[in-house]
Formats: sequence, C-alpha cells, structure tokens
Amino acid sequence: MEKKRYNHKKLKELSILIFHKMGYSVEESEIIADVLITADLYGIASHGLQRLNLYVYGLDIGRIKLNAQPKVIRETPVSALIDSDDAMGQLSGVQSMRLAIQKAKQAGIGIVVTRNNNHFGIAGYYAQMATKESLLGICMTNSEALMVPTFGKRAMLGSNPIAVAMPADPYPFLMDIATAVVPRGKLEVYMKDKKPIPEGWAVGAEGKISTDPFEVNECFLKKTCGGILPIGGLGEILGGHKGYGIALTVELFTGILAQGYTSDMVRKVHSVDRSCATFIAIDYGMFGDKDEIEAYFSAYLERLRRSEKAEGASRIYTHGEKEYLHRLEAEENGIYLQEKTIEEIETLCQRFGIPSVDFFI
Repeated sequence: MEKKRYNHKKLKELSILIFHKMGYSVEESEIIADVLITADLYGIASHGLQRLNLYVYGLDIGRIKLNAQPKVIRETPVSALIDSDDAMGQLSGVQSMRLAIQKAKQAGIGIVVTRNNNHFGIAGYYAQMATKESLLGICMTNSEALMVPTFGKRAMLGSNPIAVAMPADPYPFLMDIATAVVPRGKLEVYMKDKKPIPEGWAVGAEGKISTDPFEVNECFLKKTCGGILPIGGLGEILGGHKGYGIALTVELFTGILAQGYTSDMVRKVHSVDRSCATFIAIDYGMFGDKDEIEAYFSAYLERLRRSEKAEGASRIYTHGEKEYLHRLEAEENGIYLQEKTIEEIETLCQRFGIPSVDFFI
C-alpha cells in the first residue's frame, strides 16, 4: 500500500511547535525542524521526522540538555575546539559550521571540532551550509558503536558518516554517506515496516549474516555482540576493510582530535551520548577563480552523467542529484511518512496539546 504524502511546510510548523513546547526558542526550534524536514525532502526518511521522537526522548531522559551552554575551549584563526555541553545536536552543529564558515571567509579555511554532542541529523545539511556561502563544505561525526570491525563481531565504531558538498550546475554536489553499509535509522525503518533487512547489511551475535532487524537492534540495546557491517560488507573480498578504515579515519577526525568520546564510549550509558564532530569550510578561491573552478567541476559531473550506461541502467547520477530532484518533487507533492511515524507524532501532539489534524490534511 502506498504511503500517504504530507505538506512539508505544515509538518515543519508542527515540528517547530513541538520543540518550542519542549522549551526551545522559536529560532532554535526552526533550526532543529529545518534539519529534520530537509532530510525528508531529500528522501532520507531514516533521518527525518521519524527521528523526532528520539530527540524528545533524549530531552526527557537528560541525554540532551535543554539549557546547554556550548563554549570554545581552544581557538586559532583557522580552527576551534568546542565543548557542546550535551546540547541538541542540530543547534551545536549549525553553530559550529557557522564558525567554520566565518573563519574560512577570513583565512581561507575553517575547521571546528566539537565534543559532547548529541545526534544532529544528516551530516549533509551542515556541509551544504558552506556551499550556500560559495565554500566547499565537509562534515563528519562519530556515533554510538553500531559497526563491527572487519573480522570482528562486537560493534566498536559508529556509522560515522561523512559529507562533502560543493557548488555545481545544474545540480549541487553532495556526497553524504555512512561508512557503515547503512545507518541505524535504515534498520529502524525496516523494523517499523516489519520487513527483513537485505542480506549483507548486518551480523548477529555470532558474527554471522542476519536479516532480522529486531535481532540486530537487540544487540545494540543489550550492548552484546552483533552489528552493522562496514561499507564493502563482510570480510575483505568486497573491500569491507576499506569501509572499516574510512570509519576509523572519521573517528580520528572527530573523537580523537576532540579528545572526547570514541564510538565505543558514545551512549555506553543510555542517558549519555557525547559524540564528537568536525566541520570544515574551505574557500576554494585560494586555488584560482571560483567561477572557473565551479564550471570545471560542473563540466566533469556532466561528463559522468552522460558517459556510457551499463545494460539495463536508465541513467547515471552524480552525488546530490537524486536529493535535489527528490526535493523539487516533494515540495510540489508532499513528503512520505510511515504510519508508525505518524502515530509517534500524534502521541507527541497529544502530550503537548497540539491539534495534529490541522497538520495532516
């Protein structure tokens, strides 16, 4: 049965209301809601409104601190280390990338490393903040241990996403990937639909392939063996060790440089997240005329899209193209939400005395 579509503007308004009821200012609530709705507009349901309940729950149990006071610990003209003080991830993320952008405009590059964060949604949102200022943007974060190292069966690394964004025409470039085969949010989507996950996504307690999302999720909840595989899958034959290596590199740029929690420490105690993230903005005008660099990149992306297609393939995409096109279509026709997500949102509306029917028509 086809999922229903909903007006993204109404749902953003509803999200703002919920976070405002939780105690955030209207401006702060708009930032949080915009990150969530952007994910749904891009077709990334795993990090959209289906995550709303997670953030409200995080506030309820004290994982997220409502009145957090992020502060700069160390700073140079091109860098900063920030302690986010358990703030809502979207708020500390936007603050950190804004600082990186400011430094890039002044010095050519800005690198901001943060610790004691919470889940901040899609990494691509922050990388794209830089492109809106005609800068190259990079964002990465570690997260709760969900990924098993190659030849291992205990989760020791997070999905550790990395996003890179660059202005281009006609579609902006945006690579936003988990370094695990999939993020945990995808697992949750399959759980809500009560469907088995594809073979090769995860392993169970004995380190063998599992297609049961509930079994794998139970491993996370109980902190026992089992978890999601790195990009490349099981073992080394298809390059699983490379995905493992990229995830570990993200750990270096986040938890290690921040001198904060590494993935195996993040959310080890249920009520404490404290992930780490890195935000980078680069003024590529340091290397030549910015318009010429953008045009050169755009031309190469177009050659990729127009190159010979494999048999049975309809087209070749470049990273960010699908998200761009999905957003245009979703803004016109609405976003999809799962029934379970609707139920969760309606429960929150009842809690805060919000007439949800006004937002789902």
